[in-house]
Amino acid sequence: MTIIEIPAGWPADEPTARTVQQELRGRLVHDEDGPAVGEGHVTGLDVAYDDERDLVAAAAVVLDARTLEVVEEARAVGRVSFPYVPGLLAFREIPTVLAALDRLTADPGLLVCDGYGLAHPRRFGLASHLGVLTGRPSIGVAKNPFTFTYDQPGQERGDFAPLLAAGEEVGRALRTRARVKPVFVSVGHRVSLANACAHTLHLTPRYRIPETTRHADSLCRSALKEALGEAFGERAS
Repeated sequence: MTIIEIPAGWPADEPTARTVQQELRGRLVHDEDGPAVGEGHVTGLDVAYDDERDLVAAAAVVLDARTLEVVEEARAVGRVSFPYVPGLLAFREIPTVLAALDRLTADPGLLVCDGYGLAHPRRFGLASHLGVLTGRPSIGVAKNPFTFTYDQPGQERGDFAPLLAAGEEVGRALRTRARVKPVFVSVGHRVSLANACAHTLHLTPRYRIPETTRHADSLCRSALKEALGEAFGERAS
């Protein structure tokens, strides 16, 4: 498997990355509802890291939005493209994620990221970053809370509570399974928060985590193991 190198001109330090982040944030679109639930395609995106060897594997898995069956999948492995800096994590993986997306032949439709969008210290997490770069509607559905305050939602599926930053709602803690801990939904680009939550509920008919994320998580992990086995002669386990 070919390992993607860091693109020429990619931000290499925190001040440069913050400048790029601020410039791209100005392109966010907040006044669209986004695609209808259950129509077209939805694409799950996830990454897996091997920090020792400075590698990141990305997966893009396209599902039929109505049936949630896999339509197409693609993967890529690249060099980690930025140091670990909280609030700038998207810069570590976006070149590899974009490479996986570029290998798809099907229309990705809505992008569903395992992470955050507007629920970010500077309102520009991975889901927003990818949405702006691709021009596609995107949402973030994270497994764990970030730095924002929230009350526990009710115990039933579909109950939610706002994620708050200085009194501003930047996302929602959403219960996708009754009496199971919530997921954390935020808008990425060209989708309303209500619609992002509706998509998340549609994508979780059986499990807490969206089907998009479940498929992408499995694929990126297998891609990383395969790349390590090819590059370093290790047995995948």
